[in-house]
Amino acid sequence: MSQKEKPKNLIDGRKISRQVKEEVKEKIEELKKLHDKSPGLAVIIVGDRPDSRTYVNMKKKACAFVGIKSFERKLEVDVTQEELIKIVREYNENPEINGILVQLPLPKHIDEEEILSQISLTKDVDGFSPYNIGKCAMKGRDPLFFPCTPYGCIQLLKRSNVEISGKEAVIIGRSNIVGLPVSFLLLKENATITICHSRTKDIASTVKRADIIIAAVGIPKFVKAEWVKEGAVIIDVGINSVEDKTRKSGRRLVGDVDFENVKEKASLITPVPGGVGPMTVAMLMVNTLRGFERSLESEQKEKENEKEKEN
Repeated sequence: MSQKEKPKNLIDGRKISRQVKEEVKEKIEELKKLHDKSPGLAVIIVGDRPDSRTYVNMKKKACAFVGIKSFERKLEVDVTQEELIKIVREYNENPEINGILVQLPLPKHIDEEEILSQISLTKDVDGFSPYNIGKCAMKGRDPLFFPCTPYGCIQLLKRSNVEISGKEAVIIGRSNIVGLPVSFLLLKENATITICHSRTKDIASTVKRADIIIAAVGIPKFVKAEWVKEGAVIIDVGINSVEDKTRKSGRRLVGDVDFENVKEKASLITPVPGGVGPMTVAMLMVNTLRGFERSLESEQKEKENEKEKEN
């Protein structure tokens, strides 16, 4: 789709993510002048999946832009679980690192939950730990880090001036990574939420009520135009590779929403690609900055405690 053909109701995730990263960059520059140090993000990648490599390169590029130091550990696909845990623990102890990200998925012989549980809560910038997800679910509580993709969805809505409070939001999908946490964040914004999943009866009529639709089911073009009421706002989290013989690669990316037909009914809609994806990376930068700020606060408190002891 050319620049001229872009619909006016498009939520431009690339543009908004740039705004977020500019804000992070400015804050990091301020803190560096004050403390003569920068935040650090460690990324661990196991194996040589092309999609994982692409995601890691995007994160490294974003780090370089905002001023976050990148630490990367590339491991062979046959690495043992014990070796991986040892590396995570080393990063936990490294004061230069404020965030640790283990690129998923991991090989089948490694227990993902066990590996993620080894990451220090103060460095869990993906926001996947049970502690952080639990805090997301609790009224009046905030986690140390909001999960990146759900947080990105909320920021897309807010920065597009979408009123969330009092609106009816339907989330399609109940994964631990997107569906459940984004429902918690919408609740925090005072939306009325419904979660649809594989056992939902008459999903079309449920979606039809929605003022805000979050599609995160992982099925290409799942949400049809007839399911959507006029003026709904749609955030499409899906990234699905489908056959396209007109492309040199023979493939193209589509979302969970039938974009071409649904865009005519939506008041605002995210494209795929260029919608939620860039925001996930931007929120990772935000979370790493937050981890850095907390470490600086801890250092300051330690210095104050030392002075009190001396006195």
